[in-house]
Amino acid sequence: MKVLVLGAGNMGLTYAEGMASSPFLNKHKLMIFDVSPQKTEALSTMAQFDAYDSVEECVPKADVIFIAVKPYHSQSLFENIKPYINQEQLFVSLMAGVTINTIQEGLGIKKVIRTMPNLPAKVGKGVTSFTESKEVSRIELLTVRSLLDTTGASIHVETEKFIDASTGISGSGPAYVFYFMQSMLEAALKMGFSGNDSKVLVSQTFEGAVKLFNESDLTPEKWMDRVASKGGTTRAALDSMEDNNVKELIKEAAYAAFDRATELGKEK
Repeated sequence: MKVLVLGAGNMGLTYAEGMASSPFLNKHKLMIFDVSPQKTEALSTMAQFDAYDSVEECVPKADVIFIAVKPYHSQSLFENIKPYINQEQLFVSLMAGVTINTIQEGLGIKKVIRTMPNLPAKVGKGVTSFTESKEVSRIELLTVRSLLDTTGASIHVETEKFIDASTGISGSGPAYVFYFMQSMLEAALKMGFSGNDSKVLVSQTFEGAVKLFNESDLTPEKWMDRVASKGGTTRAALDSMEDNNVKELIKEAAYAAFDRATELGKEK
């Protein structure tokens, strides 16, 4: 099996580097393409895959093709690669808001898997939701899942609605966490901590809380109850958040991302 990644931006390169460690792929079976000659030249020095700057050289060789370009570049990419593809190839999209039907019509093919990746894939802690067109076989689906899992975890969903929903939770979610972290950093600095101490306080607090959550069966609400005592400091903070409707605002933000993902799919 030969795999090709089209686009060597943040997400494309992240998945290419992750998949290079997969037992499914031996050296020189993972290809990567980018329109930038400078980037391709830099990539060619990396031993784990073969870099190309010409679609006609790499597209016909691939069994599985990951599309990792910006959504607004999708139509021009489809036009460029369409003369070199065949119906046996499997296409895996990492593009936000581009539907399976859009990819099928744009390329004139049937076998498509649509995914929603997220940024922590860069450190092997990503989560990728995915769904497929009916023409994709179970073996093909399992193979792609094993490739996606090289960057963290994957979740199979039944319909594209859940891909858009994943955008609101996991796809955009790291930004929500960074938003909360930034707020806590600014509070720590205002309290007089140094920049470095503020970073340690905030990052370790997040990392520790996530580890506690993952290693137990307790809900976040139960963990909050364990930290907070009646009339105490934590309860004062949680009460302030409740009074300011923070929980509902976070839910609204997630739905705003979900709705925008749905809109983008209709625009394509």
